[in-house]
Formats: sequence, structure tokens, C-alpha cells
Amino acid sequence: MIKSNCSRHRIYTGIVKGFILSLSLHVFLAYGASEEIQVYTDDKEDAGEYSIDWHNNYVVSGRSTPQYPGEQAPHHIYRLTPEFNLGLTDTLELGVYLLSTRNTEGHWNGDGFKVRLKYIAPHQTEGIYWGLNFETGKQALAVSQYPRDAQLKAIWGWNLGNWNIAFNLNTDGSFNSGSGKPTEDIDFKVNYKVAEKTQLGIESYSQLGPYTHFDSFNSNSKVIFAVVDSELLGHEFNAGIGRGMNDASDKWVFKFIINSKF
Repeated sequence: MIKSNCSRHRIYTGIVKGFILSLSLHVFLAYGASEEIQVYTDDKEDAGEYSIDWHNNYVVSGRSTPQYPGEQAPHHIYRLTPEFNLGLTDTLELGVYLLSTRNTEGHWNGDGFKVRLKYIAPHQTEGIYWGLNFETGKQALAVSQYPRDAQLKAIWGWNLGNWNIAFNLNTDGSFNSGSGKPTEDIDFKVNYKVAEKTQLGIESYSQLGPYTHFDSFNSNSKVIFAVVDSELLGHEFNAGIGRGMNDASDKWVFKFIINSKF
């Protein structure tokens, strides 16, 4: 009974601390980009372990005109997305996202959900690793023109002592009629360890267009971030400021992800 009570206390404490940190960030911003701006590496929860990632994204300067009827243009939109992670086996992890936004008038909106399954192949601490992630869900029209969507993410990486390099190739599609051909985008991350618990690096997120014929450079969003990975009050976090590389991109985007482990 004592052990059970301690375990519940640890869970509640972790959730509360993570939420307070995210809420503090929200107050600081006063007010999005995608619900998840993250390059996947070989990180996953061990079997039977669970955690919450609190995704916070804010478009400082971006597009203010909707691209389709019912869209919420991203300029000055704050997105808060708790992601619940559960390690199923040594190689599989289950994740559930709850999507929300706060608009420029200060109103909160529930924007749907996503479910994912991530596989990371067995590998050594240093060297090459790979994996796959599949996710699907239903989003509100305000954040997605085709609400019932899916994504398959291929994960490659290389741990080289103080260096960590990762690439993600994402194939995005929709179950809605009229959504068109699946599209591709490629993300990458390069980090260098500067202290025991701190890494500095860059992350890049580039939309490429339909898989049958990639669009020109200026046709889709291309954003590059300067990032830091470290710890705050015992919680791992990833924070970055991103700059759009063309007119199709949001000009400035801030992101902050904090992990609450139990």
C-alpha cells in the first residue's frame, strides 16, 4: 500500500510539474505551428515505463491569411499538445496526442487527437540506429484541411560520442476524399554535447510536396531551428527558435518540449 501511494504521488507530481512549466511558458508567450515540431531519434520509453511530453509551439510571425475555408491562420497561435508515451516492449512505444490551440482572442479549442506506434530496432549506444513510426488521428478543420490523416515516419540516426545526427523521412496522407496524393517531407537534427546534460544543435523541417513530383524550393515550408536539449527542474526539455527560409514558411517560430517521466 505504501509503495502504491508513493507511485501515485510520483505520477501526480510529475504531471503537475510538467503542466505548470507548460502553463508558465504559455503565460510568458501570452499566446501555431504543427502540434509536434520534433525530430525523432532513438529515444523511447522502456517496457512498462511511461511519460508525458508537453509540446508548446508559438508562431511569433507567420501567415495571417487562411489557405482554405475554416482554417485558423497560424500567426500568433499557441499550440499545447500533451503526448502520453508508454513503453510496450524493448522496441515498441505507444503514444497518444491531445491537440489544442489558443487563438488570438484568448479562446482555447480542442483540435482532435492522434495515436502512434513507434518501433526502434535494437542497437548499441554508439553507432547507427533506425526505426519506424506510424500515426493516425482526427483533427479539427481549423488546423487541418483534411481531418482524418496518417503519417509514416522513417527514422535513421548515428550516435558518435558527443555528436548525435538524425534524419526523418515522413510520408503524409489522408483518408478524406479529394485530399490528393501523399506528400513527403524530410527533417534532420545535428546536436553536439557541450556539458553533461546539455546539447546544442540545429534542426531542419522541409516540406517537399507530392511523392510523385517534388515541388520547387519556394513552394512549401522550410524552417531551420537553433535548439538546446537539457534539463529543467529534473525534466528533460528541447527548446528552439526557428526561422522560415522562404515566403511559404512562417517567419519565426518558438518551440518548447518538456518531458515528465514517472
